Amino acid sequence: MCLILFAHRIDPDFPLVVTANRDEFFDRPSAAANFWTEPESCTLAGRDLQAGGSWIGVTRQGRFAGVTNIRSAKQEKRHFRSRGELVRNFLNGNSTPIKYCESIQPDFPNFAGFNLLVGDNDSLCYANNSQDIVRVLEPGIFGLSNDLLDRDWPKVNLGKKRLGDLISQENSISTDALIDLMSDCERAADDVLPDTGLPIELERILSATFIKHQQWNYGTRCSTALVLTRPGGTVRFCEQSYNELGQAADARYFEFRSESGSKVVKQSDPLCGVD
Repeated sequence: MCLILFAHRIDPDFPLVVTANRDEFFDRPSAAANFWTEPESCTLAGRDLQAGGSWIGVTRQGRFAGVTNIRSAKQEKRHFRSRGELVRNFLNGNSTPIKYCESIQPDFPNFAGFNLLVGDNDSLCYANNSQDIVRVLEPGIFGLSNDLLDRDWPKVNLGKKRLGDLISQENSISTDALIDLMSDCERAADDVLPDTGLPIELERILSATFIKHQQWNYGTRCSTALVLTRPGGTVRFCEQSYNELGQAADARYFEFRSESGSKVVKQSDPLCGVD
């Protein structure tokens, strides 16, 4: 993912609300969100078919994980492990969020720069390998892009405000509204652009919430919305995919009870449109 906005325990009825965009090259092979068939069928996530990991996902028990990369022109390209492995391993395991983050800390140097979110029904943890950070998050509304958590980036600040407004205005938080929140293509003004070492033309392109860069064959490939109700309640998960032109393509919607593991799957195209 390249932008994750989330509300953690600010509403007792919705302990976790997440909306996110995955920005990636369109020629990198991947599979749309579905329940994985191995190692067991509790994990719901998209899959990176090149390295086998994922960018964001949830389990039938309400375990959640998501990852973003650190954008820096100075990073050395000597890392041999995929960041998607971090998401996959947490979702397929049973460690608490803090124990999982502490267990991977010795391996931080083996990955290119990342931000990792992992959570369950009890807690949510944040890890960053560039600054060797592992911490449990307090309740709040957060934004995570390609720098540290809540870094003062235009799309992070705007996204947090919009997510807060949406939650305060809605009695029931729909995945459709969360997906729509991630569709903004407006770029930030030059005087507030982050400086990550890239040319300013690229900083402008990457400053938008929704990215289109046909020359690179790169952009927002999917938006994801996740709503967890109170522990033991309902998990709602929507993934809206996009083509190289930024047009809506396949959409998938899943809803299930987190304790029973019973699954109801609905799918529509091109928009989720089911809640």
